[in-house]
Amino acid sequence: MRIEWSQTLEVNSTLLSAYARHILVVFEERFSADLPFADVLAAKLQRAGLTVADLKEKSVTLELAEGTLVSLCQLDATASTFALATALRTAVKPLLAEHPERIALAVYANKQAAQFARLAAYVTLVNAQALPVLKQKPASQKLREIGVFGVADIAWAEEVTALVTGNTVCRALTMTPPNMLTPALYRQCLQTMASEKGWQYAEWDTEALRQLGAGAFVAVAQGSEPQDAAIVKLSYHHPQAKKTLALVGKGICFDTGGHNLKSAKYMQGMHQDMNGSAVAVGVLQAISAQQLPINVDCWLALAQNHIGPNAYKQNDVITALNGMTIEIVHTDAEGRMVLADTLTLASRDNPDVMIDYATLTGSMQTALGSRMSGIVANQPMLAQQMVEAGAASGERVVAFPYAEDYDSELDSDIADIKQCTMDSDADHILAARFLGKFIEGDVDWCHVDLSSYSHKEGLGAVASEVNGFGVALTLKWLQAFMAGKSR
Repeated sequence: MRIEWSQTLEVNSTLLSAYARHILVVFEERFSADLPFADVLAAKLQRAGLTVADLKEKSVTLELAEGTLVSLCQLDATASTFALATALRTAVKPLLAEHPERIALAVYANKQAAQFARLAAYVTLVNAQALPVLKQKPASQKLREIGVFGVADIAWAEEVTALVTGNTVCRALTMTPPNMLTPALYRQCLQTMASEKGWQYAEWDTEALRQLGAGAFVAVAQGSEPQDAAIVKLSYHHPQAKKTLALVGKGICFDTGGHNLKSAKYMQGMHQDMNGSAVAVGVLQAISAQQLPINVDCWLALAQNHIGPNAYKQNDVITALNGMTIEIVHTDAEGRMVLADTLTLASRDNPDVMIDYATLTGSMQTALGSRMSGIVANQPMLAQQMVEAGAASGERVVAFPYAEDYDSELDSDIADIKQCTMDSDADHILAARFLGKFIEGDVDWCHVDLSSYSHKEGLGAVASEVNGFGVALTLKWLQAFMAGKSR
C-alpha cells in the first residue's frame, strides 16, 4: 500500500476545494460560523427543516456546485473510541463510494484535533483498501493521497499506515476462498511474505510433528488429504529489542466439524476459521512495517478438520507434545487441539508475553454476540491492559475469569484431561483452562476468542463484514507492554 500524506495547519473552504473533490470535515460539538462550508451547510439544514443539534445524530453530505462532495461529521470528545470510529465510518462512506484518488481531511477542533485527525485518517484509509473479490469487473480507482488540514503534526501517519496494512492483510487472508488457501498454499504465501519482509521462516510438517510427539495437532491433521498441515513460525528480530512477544494463531483453513459433522448452515463460512492466524500475521506485519524495537515470534497452527477413515473420533485418547493424554469428546473442538501443541512449542522459547488468537468457541459468541470479543488471561494486570487497549483502540474486549475450579469439568476417567464437555455451558472458559495446561514455564499469556471477527454491518472503524478485529487491539496494548508495564 502506497499513500502520500500532506499536512496544512490552516483550514478553510477555498484550500480544501483546491486540494480535492472529496472532503471529510470533522468538527467538535460546538458549531461555529467559521466552519468550512458553514454557509452551504446552514442552507441545507434550513431546507431540510433541521437544526445544528441534528448533526449529533448523523453526518451530512453536501454536493457543491463545482461537483465537490463534502461530508461533515460532528464528534463528541467525551464519546468512546468505538463510537467515534463508528460515526467516522458512516461519514466517510459516501466519499469512498466514488473511489477517489485524493481525499482532504479537515479537522476543526481545539483540544481533540490530533486525536480526531488520527482516527479519521485510519477510518478513511482502512475502508479504502481493496479486498479479495473474484468478479469480472474493472479495477476500481485507488486512494493515493490524503491531505490533513487543521493539525500541526502528522507524526502518526506512519503508524496509521502500518496499522491499516496489518488490518488489510488480516482481512484479505480471512476472506480468501478455501480452495485458494489450503494449508499448503497458505504456507507458500507465508514463505513469500517472509522472504519479502526479511522474517525468518521455519515449519514443522505433519510427519515432523508426529516424530516430535505433537499428538494433539496430528490428531486433527490426520483426517485430511493431502497431508499438508504444519506449524509455521515467523520471526521478526530487532537489534535493540529487550523483550520478546509470541503470537499464536489458530489456522484451520476449513472446518467440517470432523466426525461430528456440521450442518450446511454452520459449515458455511468455515474457511474463515483460520482468522486467528490471520490476526497474528496482521499484527506481525504492522510491527515489522514500523520496525518496532521488539522481537516477535509468530506461531501459526495450519490444518483442516475433515472427515474420513483416518480422522480422529470421539473417545480417542491421544498424547500431546507436553506428555498429557487427552480424551476426545467432540471432533468439532479441533481448535484447542491444534493450539495445545502450538502453545507448548511457543512457550518453550520462554517469551515475555504470549497472546493467542482463535475463532474458538460458540459460547463466546453466545455470551457477547459479534460486537465484542472475549479474553482470558493468566495474569490480572495483563487482562486489565487488554481491556484498556480495547477501549482505547475501539476494538472492545471483555475479560472472563481464569478460575481453577472450572478444571473439574474437564476431569476424565481415562486420560489426564478431557478435550471439552458435551455441554456448551461456559465452554469459552473451559477452553481457556484447557489451553493453559499446555503452556510450559512461567509465561504471561492472554487468549483472545474472536467472537467479533465478523459482523454484518461492519464494526467500529471497519465497514466490511470481516473486520480484522484484534490487530488494532494488540498494537494499542503493545504500547503499554513496551513502556514496561507488567505484572
